Amino acid sequence: MDIECSRLLPSVCAVLVDPKQFVADDTCLEKLLDWFKTVTEAESSLLVLQENPCLTELLFHVVKLQDVNSNILSFTLRLAGIFAAHENSFQYLQQGEVLLSLFSEAGPLSRPAWEDPSVRSGWIQGVGSMVQHERAVQFLCDCGAIDVIFSLQGDPSLFVASTASQLLVHILGFTMHSRRAVPLTTQDCDWPVCARMIVGHIEESLRSGTVPQITQALNVLTTLFGRCHESWTEVLWMRMNPFVGSLLEKEPLLAAHSLVDLFLSMARSPVFSHLECDLWILSTRALNRLSPTQSGPLALGILNLKDCPQTLRTKAFNILLQPLACVLQAASQPTGSPGLLDESLNDSVITDILLSSKSSCAGLLCQTLAHLEELQPMSHLLIDWPHVPLLSAVMTILRFCSGLATPASSVGDRLCGILIGCFRVQRSALDFLGTLSQGPSPSELIRGVVEILLVYLKSPDSSPTVLKKAFQATLKWLLSLSKTSTSSDLCPQTQHFLRDLFPILQKRLCSPCWEVRDSALEFLTQLTKHWGGRAGFRQALLSSEVPELAEDLLRDPESYVRASAVTAMGQLSSRGLCSNPIGTGSKNDEKKSLFLELLEILSTDSEGFPRRAVIQVFTEWLREGHTDVSKDKEQFVTKVLQVVSCDLDWEVRVQGLELALVFLVQTLGQHETECPYAVEMSSVTQSTQLTESLQMLCHMKLFDFIFSALCDCDRPVARKSCDILLYLKAKLAHHGSLQGSGEACTESLGTQNTAWLETTLRKWKARDQGQPSEVADRGDCQEPDDVLEVLRSVDLEGLRGTLAKSSDHIEKSPQSLLQDMLATVGILEENEADCY
Repeated sequence: MDIECSRLLPSVCAVLVDPKQFVADDTCLEKLLDWFKTVTEAESSLLVLQENPCLTELLFHVVKLQDVNSNILSFTLRLAGIFAAHENSFQYLQQGEVLLSLFSEAGPLSRPAWEDPSVRSGWIQGVGSMVQHERAVQFLCDCGAIDVIFSLQGDPSLFVASTASQLLVHILGFTMHSRRAVPLTTQDCDWPVCARMIVGHIEESLRSGTVPQITQALNVLTTLFGRCHESWTEVLWMRMNPFVGSLLEKEPLLAAHSLVDLFLSMARSPVFSHLECDLWILSTRALNRLSPTQSGPLALGILNLKDCPQTLRTKAFNILLQPLACVLQAASQPTGSPGLLDESLNDSVITDILLSSKSSCAGLLCQTLAHLEELQPMSHLLIDWPHVPLLSAVMTILRFCSGLATPASSVGDRLCGILIGCFRVQRSALDFLGTLSQGPSPSELIRGVVEILLVYLKSPDSSPTVLKKAFQATLKWLLSLSKTSTSSDLCPQTQHFLRDLFPILQKRLCSPCWEVRDSALEFLTQLTKHWGGRAGFRQALLSSEVPELAEDLLRDPESYVRASAVTAMGQLSSRGLCSNPIGTGSKNDEKKSLFLELLEILSTDSEGFPRRAVIQVFTEWLREGHTDVSKDKEQFVTKVLQVVSCDLDWEVRVQGLELALVFLVQTLGQHETECPYAVEMSSVTQSTQLTESLQMLCHMKLFDFIFSALCDCDRPVARKSCDILLYLKAKLAHHGSLQGSGEACTESLGTQNTAWLETTLRKWKARDQGQPSEVADRGDCQEPDDVLEVLRSVDLEGLRGTLAKSSDHIEKSPQSLLQDMLATVGILEENEADCY
């Protein structure tokens, strides 16, 4: 331990045990514990205790105090556990009975502070830290601490209860691991004492017949089998199997969710994953006994396993498909492949759930659709994935929800009444419908998909979230259709779909609901991105009023909509699909007028989202070589950066730096990639071109912006600027442009920091102000030599390392922490004195 820290530690310990003092910041105690943990791992914990007796005195004093603060008691329990984790320190503390007073059954349990969950949590964490050697385990058994852990499993604080169960797993795992050389049987006499206590408690809880105790026992087993993959866990399961199996025979079935978690945890363990394991028999029984809602997660987990009996996989898949089979039957639709959507399956229980209430019906259908959506990417691994029946089923559900289904029975009539207008089911069904676009579908079903999507896009009853899902599903199906098209233009089916789509899009862009306008703009952006170059799309778009309506939304009262409108218009402009120019009669100012409008948003919009969208659009225009930007890149970049440099939003400034980097790369070229077949220019020619480029960049005041950003108080901005300057430095070094001359240049090479740069920038500005106006207008005040001087002088590599560190890295030291704790207490005392 550092000498200065040893000097400060007694004062800190005195503050902690003094009831009159109060440590206001709990994070100080957490940091103090982290530091002690680091110290005890780096050096002898016993030596730390012996050289700093104030630590032992702290533990003794807290033990004796009756009205101790709960935070201090929790801290002390955890601190004792950290030191007791080392066997020699454990023995040292045990001599004074400190550990007995803190962790025994008669310890802090009798104090009022025990009512505070933080104290119980601190006790558990202290015990958990301690269990690193067999002496600690024996101590816990002898002092009654194991019984305390059993009781804490039922703690009213869920965090404490969960931590207590995890602690039992840790103790059992440690105990068995230390005895791994001894062969085990199911007989009690072969197991260590502590393990016998824990296993006996689990067995007793499983036999109890009460849900809380059974759940606690199953949770311990679930965590244990998930973490420990040693052979002794198989012996443990041989003991637990009869008790768990008997739970499946009980009526009603108790702790069903915990049983599912246990079976899946075991199935993922290499110890139980072999095909001969009796786990699969129990899993089959569980699928038969669980309700459809409870069996869904188990069926999904089984289907996600790599090694599993095929009969069990088939059964699990059938269980997942049953609710959709019932829906198809209710609408007089064929159920499809026998054995997967099999009509012979007993669906009376599922029908009862579907018809019992709106919530239970929606819950079962949403769960089923979500599980099948998760399985779809691995459909090639499943035998006979019923793509067509599933597509029919999800379309039938959507028809039921919109009132368009044709019920085939009284069940269908009731199902229609329950599902109509159910937004929750609509959202899940549209999600799954979009996922099914990845599979091969017959043309008649595709027509049905298009029809149902248009219904939801048109319907005034579609909620904003349902409409967003419908837009997303539509985009996926359009992408799927374009993949099957063999021509360079859109296939007739897609073109017809788009003709029906744009009138709906016009209507949605005028919606009074801002979420709908926003979703419509996002959809338009994606359409343009994927099909903006296709003649059929361009014709359908330009024959509608969509571009003009999107342009109008640049002035929407809602900032999210303005941001989406900016992105949409940027995409339309890139593809040459903008509407007529705004506010100008000039023929070639169409894009310029949009640029000026976006520049005005960047300058004046009070919200950050639209401004961020504008600078992202400008960056993409420059990167993609937008036709009007290419006419005068220098003027475009200068105007944009002039506005960005004054923006208070750091994200806008970072994106502005990205735009500057794109321009730099386009101007100077990628230094690391050189074409081997290019005609090699002389070094004089290269140097001349580089000097001219730097002169032009200085004239644009591009480096003013980048250098100022390097001194920015927002770390991401400074880091981005540093990366750009490192690129520039590497580029110039590649051409030998950074080789300075003179002794002063050699002395300052890579030694300066941002403070020097700020001073230099102020000198440049003062120099600019002292120049005649005609010289200042030319931008000659900042020369390439100035830029080279900065690149040579500033330690950019060191600065990048500093910027990568956390903001408190300078003061993040144990000494600083101890000083802060003492200073905080001193401030509190001074304030109290002032009050009196």
